[in-house]
Amino acid sequence: MRLRPAVRTDKVMANLQVRIWRGTESGQFQDYEVPRLESQTVLDVVTYVQRRLDPSLAYRFACRVGVCGSCAMSVNGVSRWTCRTHVSKVAADDRLEIAPLRNLPVVRDLVTDMTEFFDKWAKARGRFTGDKTRKDDFARVKPESKQRKAVDAAIECIGCGVCYSSCEVVTWKPDYLGPAALSRAWTLVNDVRDVAQKERLAAVAGDAGCHACHTHMNCTERCPKGISPTAGIAGLKRAVLSATLKGTL
Repeated sequence: MRLRPAVRTDKVMANLQVRIWRGTESGQFQDYEVPRLESQTVLDVVTYVQRRLDPSLAYRFACRVGVCGSCAMSVNGVSRWTCRTHVSKVAADDRLEIAPLRNLPVVRDLVTDMTEFFDKWAKARGRFTGDKTRKDDFARVKPESKQRKAVDAAIECIGCGVCYSSCEVVTWKPDYLGPAALSRAWTLVNDVRDVAQKERLAAVAGDAGCHACHTHMNCTERCPKGISPTAGIAGLKRAVLSATLKGTL
């Protein structure tokens, strides 16, 4: 039996007026006209421009289904996953403005350099440090424990950078560790298997750490995974205070 190739049958509704950032930090917006379709995502729009209108456009994507986070961009001034953002929800008067994530160096067009974002994870001691070997028995953590529940609340972060791009504190204080790195630190502070708690609290207690957060909650509002970095940062503030009063920090 011969199979017919899949054909997209979306109805063309109108034309979108799309402005896309081109170049590096000193670049500018360039205008494009893109057919508007039913069930169209912002990533569909960017892909259309790259494949049909301008093959030199640089951007990132991978899974297209909200798993990897690599397609994050600024859409009409708001940081989002473009694969999960439908044009119908963000295109006012059939217009879109698409730019790279804020607070990160622009490599070219819609591609940002994520190096400093992940470097801050390292500065916040965002790596698990255990004291067991492969010869030891598996650690058992009770699912109903307070610490385990605190970890569960933030463990789904995939490092997409949306919260970092949305954070106003990062904008005016570039050395601030940022919501993603601090949220990761909070998960490890609550990991009863980790043995680097003192060092981690010291890493997040400085001027660029958790106390620099102004609780604007932009990170929590914009997180595509529904995580609240604000809550984790508040937890770090309490943990740092407690350790300081006890004289262990």
